[in-house]
Amino acid sequence: MVDAELLKILVCPEDKTPVTPADGDLVTKINEAIAAKTLQNRAGETVTEAIEGGLVREDRKYLYPIREDIPVMLVDEAIPLEQLGGHDG
Repeated sequence: MVDAELLKILVCPEDKTPVTPADGDLVTKINEAIAAKTLQNRAGETVTEAIEGGLVREDRKYLYPIREDIPVMLVDEAIPLEQLGGHDG
């Protein structure tokens, strides 16, 4: 789990908007897509490593994965949520 104090200062590295923790349903959907090898990050690479959680950008377009309790706040590593087909949070 990401520390609450850290969460207060984390923002999207691209547009500097706030990020919020992903709900369990979204994390499950993402991990299912990762297992099916149907999910790509913004760099266009297939995501192969399951996530423990994620931080969703304010506009709900991208999720930054959390692995080993560390948020991966890199634009290329962000997962475009449009790939999940209509998940709105």
